[in-house]
Amino acid sequence: MKSAVIVCFLCLLLSTAFTSPSNAGDTLTPRRPISDDGSTLTSDGGRFQLGFFSPVAGSPDRYIGIWYNISARTVVWVANRGRPITGRSGHLSMSENGSLLLTDGRSSTIYWSSSSPALVEPEARLLDSGNFVVMENGSDPSSSAAWQSFDHPTDTLLPGMKLGWNLSTGLNRNLTSWATSSDPSPGDYVAGIDVAGVPQLWVWSGTQQIWRGGPWNGIRFSGSPAMRPDNALTLHYQFTSNSDETVYWFYLESSTLLSRLVLNERGLLERFLWYDIGQLWVSLGASPNASRNSCNKRVSSCGANGVCSPHAPTCTCLQGFRPKNRRTWEDGCERELPEADCRSRTDTFVMMNNTKLPDTSKATANRSTASLDMCRDWCLRNCSCTAYAASNLSSNVSGCLIWTSDLYDLTLYDNEDPGQDLYVRQVESRPLNKGLSTNSLLRRASALIIVSVVLVAFLLSLLSCWIWRRKKRSLYCDEEETEGKDLDLPLFDLNTIAEATNNFSVNNKLGQGGFGPVYKGRLVEGQEIAVKRLSKTSSQGVNEFKNEVMLIAKLQHRNLVRLLGCCIQGGERILVYEYMPNGSLDAFLFDEAKRALLDWKKCRNIILGIARGLLYLHQDSRLRIIHRDLKASNVLLDKEMMPKISDFGMARIFGGEDTEANTRRVVGTYGYMSPEYAMDGIFSVKSDVFSFGVLLLEIITGRKNRGVYHSTLQLNLLGHIWSLWKEGVRVQPTDINADHYAKLLNAWDTDNAKIITWINNSVTYSIGAQLAKYETVKEVWDHLARLYTQSNFAKQYQLEADIRALQQQDMGIQDFYSVMLKLWDQLALTESSELRAFPAYVTRREDPLPSVNSIVHELLVEEIRLKSQVDKRTVTPFTPSVFAAPQQSMPHNQSRPTSKVSSDECAYCKEKGHWKSQCPLLLNKGKLP
Repeated sequence: MKSAVIVCFLCLLLSTAFTSPSNAGDTLTPRRPISDDGSTLTSDGGRFQLGFFSPVAGSPDRYIGIWYNISARTVVWVANRGRPITGRSGHLSMSENGSLLLTDGRSSTIYWSSSSPALVEPEARLLDSGNFVVMENGSDPSSSAAWQSFDHPTDTLLPGMKLGWNLSTGLNRNLTSWATSSDPSPGDYVAGIDVAGVPQLWVWSGTQQIWRGGPWNGIRFSGSPAMRPDNALTLHYQFTSNSDETVYWFYLESSTLLSRLVLNERGLLERFLWYDIGQLWVSLGASPNASRNSCNKRVSSCGANGVCSPHAPTCTCLQGFRPKNRRTWEDGCERELPEADCRSRTDTFVMMNNTKLPDTSKATANRSTASLDMCRDWCLRNCSCTAYAASNLSSNVSGCLIWTSDLYDLTLYDNEDPGQDLYVRQVESRPLNKGLSTNSLLRRASALIIVSVVLVAFLLSLLSCWIWRRKKRSLYCDEEETEGKDLDLPLFDLNTIAEATNNFSVNNKLGQGGFGPVYKGRLVEGQEIAVKRLSKTSSQGVNEFKNEVMLIAKLQHRNLVRLLGCCIQGGERILVYEYMPNGSLDAFLFDEAKRALLDWKKCRNIILGIARGLLYLHQDSRLRIIHRDLKASNVLLDKEMMPKISDFGMARIFGGEDTEANTRRVVGTYGYMSPEYAMDGIFSVKSDVFSFGVLLLEIITGRKNRGVYHSTLQLNLLGHIWSLWKEGVRVQPTDINADHYAKLLNAWDTDNAKIITWINNSVTYSIGAQLAKYETVKEVWDHLARLYTQSNFAKQYQLEADIRALQQQDMGIQDFYSVMLKLWDQLALTESSELRAFPAYVTRREDPLPSVNSIVHELLVEEIRLKSQVDKRTVTPFTPSVFAAPQQSMPHNQSRPTSKVSSDECAYCKEKGHWKSQCPLLLNKGKLP
């Protein structure tokens, strides 16, 4: 019987282990990530959990979030709310320096990341307050947080979480509603603290202020009676405003109660309390409460000095004021009597009871112990003062709020909602003269005539200006229509683009280019787009805009960004591109968090993709195009990390036979420009080759070209490597980013010496761009293909032996070159070991081809010549040019004097064991230089 009980108990434990989702404790580390397999973090007291979730059962959209660990799962924070992961492939990890990364396990796309100062031993801990904190291992999370979720709230304010501004760092914490109750993406409403004048609580819809909570009065916000303390529930509110921060938060004395403040999808701030017995959330009130007070529906539309009352059908004016226009209350009210000399101090004040204090964005506050009588005296001494009120009601009424302009959004409360007392200034009128002299009447008549003449002239001027602008606008619209037709490209309506980008919202902004901002958008049919909006103050004019549109419209290549259309309307110049989810290359090269996802295989594919794009622009397209601004920020990466060259605003078209041009207007980015272009304005296809060389250096080393790498000479990366090359000093691991160097070791599984040799070959080739004679992109592509193939496969296969086998095949030089390129394409795409099958690939060709024997001889001769006769003015690195098409072949029946053969050259031949048989043949035929 006892053994049976034990067996049952073990079975119960096993079934629990296999059916319950795994729990990773409360801490995330670089070696302890969590995946979307049911794994969660649970706070030490068990109150909160962090993990992956779907807001609707059965939805493929997955988010990483924090929720109350109760029966009714209540999400309080979402990381990737604007970019869900499709399917259960999510992975939340931490980099070695402490950055949080949310990725899709099936690709390298980053869906969300945190930014924080680099840490030595980082960890992220979920606290029992609901705060997710990144910090040093073993430190105090309350005082040493490098990053915390409380600084980035979503729609929920938890106890201890602050709403408002950190004035020292510029951090603004606000709440953003969910789009719907089942969609956590950012909604229409934002709640936060506006620090202009006297700080106030506001709710915005986009850029429109829809509800004002008023200033803090020591107990609550003046315009939000529902958000007042509840002593029975031990619920307390706090507000701090000083030189360091302006923040609002709340706390509960009882540790067993759960409460939260939520900005819901209707724009209401609603307070909830968890009812444990009934296992449900109970609402304690919402602001604004339109059902109780109709004036709370929106910001009052009664205008300046107007009053909104819940019991009045229309707006009214303050005592001593009259409406400016009874048909339009938005015009507000004006004083009935002219103001007297304020220095007489005979003005009085009218007290208005139970009010929501007016807008304080232009008011001033004194939160000292001043009494109301002192506030009255200060107001009387200030001729601009229009009203005053107490600023602190927490104990004895004290402090002063002073208004010095018109009063806006003034509301009366009913008896259910306690308001504040407001004291409005009433001015004494000037005494009017009973009798006027004849001279006074004449002066008045003259003044009236003069005013009438000036008014008529002014109205005529306005009419003429209006007619002129109508004609100009008509001509302008005709020009826009003509421009749009000339571009031969789909035209987007401005309203369509505005709707796709949420009216060019800051939340949709991807970045700021040299010619204007770029926004992310989504068309009605669901297609994601990138919108480049030409700034009205941009240096790119209409000509550059047309140039970019017409160029890209005629280009179609997988390594060039695709232009979907444009918009020329209402003074706007907008380009609509395909959306690149991984952004620009510079973000991956120079951002420590993203660089962790850029392995060497991707680097190689990016390099070759850029080369393919340039090769198309320079040689394979219908037009020969010079980009003139090739740099890392102008290379975009799609979801598969395929590079696409973008930003053709500075590009130029060459004629069929043209190879060089000159310009007086030098454009582009210094550091990427070739010297002759930057200094003399001369540019050609080789200008792009120079820029590509600089870009290649940045990719290989993982460092920015524009940094300073020599303390005394102030050299950039290119100058630093060039100085090393001239001195004969090889590039060392210390010159390369540590992450890149580690990836080289892992990718090739070889020793340091071989990797340094490969890097020096690549760097030496890039340095060639510093010289007066650059190569074409075609030659660059050939060299890169050879270089990377040799690096990846030389250890397993003897490339030279395969070339030697080709001597037995009948191929012409162009066919030989074409087959080699096709083979490289195949290898680069498949990463397979098909190099061994190269001769078989050649023999599958059916047409008989000429002999390739002499071609191999010429290749060897060229290699020896480059090694032994390096021209110091046009240095070309010595690299076997197996994948390079020969520029000119020596006729095979023409011999060279054997007296020029050097012992070094012959020794070089003999060093190559597999070429040993060829050395006598070359010497006898006089093929060596």
